[in-house]
Amino acid sequence: MSKGVGTLMNAFSSVYMPRAIFYGRESLKTVGKEAKSRGTHALIISDQIMKDLGYVNQCIDFLEEENISYTTYLEVNTEPTDTFVEAGLARLKEKNCDIVIALGGGSCIDTAKAVAVLATNEGDISEYMGNNRVATEKPLPLIAIPTTAGTGSEATDVTVITNTKNDVKMMIKQSAFLPEVAIVDPLLTLSSPKSVTAATGVDALCHAVEAFISKKSHPFTDNMALSAIKLIFENIHEVYENGDNLSARENMALASLQAGAAFSNASVCLVHGMSRPIGALFHVPHGVSNAMLLPAVIEFTKEECIDQLAEIGLVINPDLKGSPKEVIAETVVKEVKKLCVDLNIPNMKQWGIEQPALEKVVHKMADDAIASGSPANNPKVPEAHEIVELYYRCYDYNVQEELNTP
Repeated sequence: MSKGVGTLMNAFSSVYMPRAIFYGRESLKTVGKEAKSRGTHALIISDQIMKDLGYVNQCIDFLEEENISYTTYLEVNTEPTDTFVEAGLARLKEKNCDIVIALGGGSCIDTAKAVAVLATNEGDISEYMGNNRVATEKPLPLIAIPTTAGTGSEATDVTVITNTKNDVKMMIKQSAFLPEVAIVDPLLTLSSPKSVTAATGVDALCHAVEAFISKKSHPFTDNMALSAIKLIFENIHEVYENGDNLSARENMALASLQAGAAFSNASVCLVHGMSRPIGALFHVPHGVSNAMLLPAVIEFTKEECIDQLAEIGLVINPDLKGSPKEVIAETVVKEVKKLCVDLNIPNMKQWGIEQPALEKVVHKMADDAIASGSPANNPKVPEAHEIVELYYRCYDYNVQEELNTP
């Protein structure tokens, strides 16, 4: 049942990772020395919440221990936009910063990636979508420090930035956007509220599942994806109900890191393709929009990835060994649905999106999803009308009712 190396035949694969990864409790302490070996004046890109929680000051303390000067840009208060990138870049140039530190969730890290690249390369960030412009100069060194266990952005060469001129979430993937250093300290995730823990946890699950079923997957990414899936199912309920459980937080942070590396070196699929337009047009956080879509999309895709889902099922529940692969695959779909119910994931209607508003833009959303390229990596590649149908299905999808239906 395993895909194995044999599926590659004569092909070869590549793997890109940060030059250094520090993970585990108190790994934030490494930021000063890592910064010192790469520059003298850091731009810290974060948000006011991280400042209020004391995380920005912790980072500053470690920088000061190594005599590193710093400047802060703390305005990333929503999903990342081109306006944040422009403002952060202006701050960097004004203060002559030579290193970038991202501290926060995926929004802060994605913003910092764009700033680090544009600091040494020409053009507007919108020009990099679809590789219409490719970064030719080495970016400024970027140290990425996540404070949620979900996006995995600290280990990816992807940035997602909303173009405020056309309300499109631009998915940009180039090696220049890969952080040089990732610092994954689970202590920084202790402050995440239950809703954020749930959404980012399901986001990490989306990354791992989509990396595993993707047409671009390979054995290296498969191993990381399956490890992440196992860790998430073993820990997400505990960390949701008991956010102070540091061991569970640590396992989720590791899972997020692995899932990020997996999808960065394979790809994401239909969930992410459909998720970005929801975020761009209705300002739904990325993790939430992914979670809204996952149950229906995995059900839509199931028949074309029975073998992969069956392998995932055995990771989730080894006792299923010996069962028909179709039964195991269906069990995975049910487990995903149950997880979303347990974590109180809302549908689009419950989030507050009005149906007339959806109807007005749903065809643009489908076109934007396809244009992102991600749906083409899905085992079952949808037509535009099928994506529209999935949006309508997900709008008021009652997952609990689905579970109760024999």
